[in-house]
Amino acid sequence: MDDIEIEDSIASRLGLGLAAIGRPAYITGGRAKDLGEGAERSVDAMRARAHKLLDAAWWLGIRYLDAARSYGLAEQFLGSWLAEHPGHRDELTIGSKWGYEYIGDWRLDAPQQERKEHSLAMFERQWAETLEALGTEPDVYLVHSLTSDSPALDDSALLDRLRALRDSGVRVGFSTSGADQAAVIERALGLTDSPFSAVQSTWNLLEPSVGDALAAANDAKWLVVVKEVLANGRLTSRGEETAVAALAAEDGQRLDGLAIGAAVSHPWADIVLTGAVTRKQLKQNLDARPPSLDEERLAELAQPAEQYWAARAARPWS
Repeated sequence: MDDIEIEDSIASRLGLGLAAIGRPAYITGGRAKDLGEGAERSVDAMRARAHKLLDAAWWLGIRYLDAARSYGLAEQFLGSWLAEHPGHRDELTIGSKWGYEYIGDWRLDAPQQERKEHSLAMFERQWAETLEALGTEPDVYLVHSLTSDSPALDDSALLDRLRALRDSGVRVGFSTSGADQAAVIERALGLTDSPFSAVQSTWNLLEPSVGDALAAANDAKWLVVVKEVLANGRLTSRGEETAVAALAAEDGQRLDGLAIGAAVSHPWADIVLTGAVTRKQLKQNLDARPPSLDEERLAELAQPAEQYWAARAARPWS
């Protein structure tokens, strides 16, 4: 890895999300080109890819790693990589999530890839599974995809268990998705003796509606992690967002660079996740810089939240 120079200016703000590398199917575009087909997406092949990607992230200076119980075998892949590099653990911040389970059976054509359940029983089972898979406690443990219809914020027994986890030294939080992300964060911020001090939300140039709520979470000293900054591939050269591509060209950087740079430019964003699956993509992501364009011009790219999330829900698993 001698040819890789650590980009201190942005590497400390980027994290590597393992959603796209821990299972054979996901909703990001271009997977056939990046990962191949058939045996190239076997468990062994994907584990080897994940280890190489984690090696590259380490040498590039990325120190935040993000997994989840529903990301196929992502926790196991990360755990086996940590076992091979025991000296890395103290320098890493590891986040994972519970509340979804992977049921795709390592098939691209599975009728359902994951199942959601925000119950105390699910937490207890998946916390034990996370510890076994990682071989270590995560530093950050999130309720996966907390939405307005989730029972979690009204479940006193679950909240007490999350408070106990918090008191043990693990930072407890939740991730959000859907058009009501801001409302969920605002409600969680108002909880009495809230167990939460971390949030991971979708923010990107097409869907920035959660920005003010994330700023409020930052003001409350929460850890704020931004996910899906590339809109599952829409904000890359493979997407069809011509207006954003034109602005990126005007700004003198790649489309993915503009998207990542726009997120990093917000002081409330502690970590911006990249979902890269190749070393080349990681290196390109590190070339991002905050845009020189007026904020108003970037804001004009935003879509109605309901429209954005409807389009995301329609993306195929491939």
